[in-house]
Amino acid sequence: MFKKYILVISVISAILFQGCSSNEDKKSSANEMIAAKEYVLSGLDKKQYIVKKEGNGFKLEGADGKIVIFDIFATWCPPCRAAASHLSSLQEKYKDDLVIVGITIEDKIADAKLQEFANTYGAKYILVNSDQNRRLVNELVQELELGERFPIPTMAMYRDAKLINYYVGATEEEFIDSDIRNALGK
Repeated sequence: MFKKYILVISVISAILFQGCSSNEDKKSSANEMIAAKEYVLSGLDKKQYIVKKEGNGFKLEGADGKIVIFDIFATWCPPCRAAASHLSSLQEKYKDDLVIVGITIEDKIADAKLQEFANTYGAKYILVNSDQNRRLVNELVQELELGERFPIPTMAMYRDAKLINYYVGATEEEFIDSDIRNALGK
């Protein structure tokens, strides 16, 4: 008799607990996983830029087939300031094939201060100032295995989410130019 009682209780429990997880919970979990691989960045130009993590790489939405350079920088950093004019020169030279996204590591920096950096140092490429900056930067440097205390500027060059090369510290424009030409087959 006791065995039948245990069997009935087990069946009833199984039926009751099976209904405890709703499809909404599953959908919410799936959306969080997708959102975790997407970064919405706000540019100084008031546009939004979406970066998606694909495998071990990163892809800028709308830049299919183009080379994308993510420039991790700070406005107070002397090598970052020097790199701005070089990156602008490359952006102009390869305007149809290259997109440069400057990602500041400075939390809660005013857009006016970032614009002042752009004006003073000739940064004529996309500069983003978003609460998602730090999240993207952390993911980028983790994929590049640079550690928590990475130097700036750090630049990562991708094409369709495939890493081409990355640069740590002050880098000569000619090295970056050479990698761009090689990636473009020129």
